[in-house]
Amino acid sequence: QVQLVESGGGLVQAGGSLRLSCAASGLTFSSYTMGWFRQAPGKEREFVAAITWSGSRTKLVDSVKGRFTISRDNAKNTVYLQMNSLKPEDTAVYFCAANDFSSYVGAGNYRYWGQGTQVTVSS
Repeated sequence: QVQLVESGGGLVQAGGSLRLSCAASGLTFSSYTMGWFRQAPGKEREFVAAITWSGSRTKLVDSVKGRFTISRDNAKNTVYLQMNSLKPEDTAVYFCAANDFSSYVGAGNYRYWGQGTQVTVSS
């Protein structure tokens, strides 16, 4: 079955950096757009970033542009989210997800989801 396993979360001070990884198995990774989402306590899950199957196109939510970068390594079946200049408002559980519209880069219609990794940014 399809598994998406996130790692790399943790506690970091404001201004610090973290790199999240999401390892995929049970699917043809290079056929999927991959996305990152986050959910803060008491808030709805929100879209953060997406990358097409080839990595040629990416999309980031405005609040993280200039600070976060999404990338992927199809040889390793892994997608990354590099997070720099972290702010307390970035605190959330971060989820990766797979969308089988491989050239789509957006927030909707993700079929598979990971369990999430906690990111906490202290002020």
